[in-house]
Amino acid sequence: MANGGPVEHGYPHLDTVRAAVTALYRRLSYDTVQTFDTSVLPADVAFCDTDDLHLGAQRIAHELVRHFRLPDARMIVGFREMTHAANVELTAGPEYFIELNDRFRTHRRDIGAALAHEVMHVYLHRLGLSFPSIPENEILTDTATAYLGAGWLLLDAYREHGEASQKLGYLTPEEFGYVLAKRASVFHEDPSVWFTSPQAYTAYEKGVARARRDAEQPPLTAAGWAGRRRYARDRRHAPAGPAPQSGALYAFTPDDGGRLRVSFPCPTCHQRIRVPVRGRVRARCSLCRTVLECDT
Repeated sequence: MANGGPVEHGYPHLDTVRAAVTALYRRLSYDTVQTFDTSVLPADVAFCDTDDLHLGAQRIAHELVRHFRLPDARMIVGFREMTHAANVELTAGPEYFIELNDRFRTHRRDIGAALAHEVMHVYLHRLGLSFPSIPENEILTDTATAYLGAGWLLLDAYREHGEASQKLGYLTPEEFGYVLAKRASVFHEDPSVWFTSPQAYTAYEKGVARARRDAEQPPLTAAGWAGRRRYARDRRHAPAGPAPQSGALYAFTPDDGGRLRVSFPCPTCHQRIRVPVRGRVRARCSLCRTVLECDT
């Protein structure tokens, strides 16, 4: 939790974010991801000034448990002084103890955001899905929270007022925007209508622009002129020539018969797809079922 300190911007964790999206599809399957087509709605996690602190927190936790389909999990929410925004004790269940920073006693509008991250920890724990290091695992948790419909709360908790700033989660605001844009393209929703923070809206727009670039890389037909020209040059020299220049996401390799193939990441789930180099090709990602128009 960045509270009054500097907020990191940009896309320093983008590779891990993309790996997290791929891991979600592999562990959950396309069909299960599709069941999260509706995001958590603002009314379901709203905290009124007249709400009892503990009862209100329990109600929001229960709503997030319902959203993430953990019907046999019970969240016990408490408050204490701590450095981080929140913490959850991961056990065999069915009861899980979540501690929230005392700051949320007076900043109740962000309780839903803090709980969303912690409930996702429980969800991933039960799935047995994790990354090797603690920082990578936290990025996985933020990414899964956003992609499965509750991460807009975390981005909306990002606010800057003069010298004051606040951000929850481990992703940068732009990275949250990127993941939310990826989700929006799959489920055709616009999370920006729920933002109360103008900084969240700006970060989301930047994330949308970055996500759009994934679908404009060669050999996809939506690639721009410069990318197509670079691709054609690299194709002429493949496979005996030098590898594609730094920044290119595609790679050329011969198949068993010596015919040239190109591999590139799916712009939806980032699993690598391998297709023959023979002009116009329609490819279907086996993981997320996205149909891609390519000019190889």
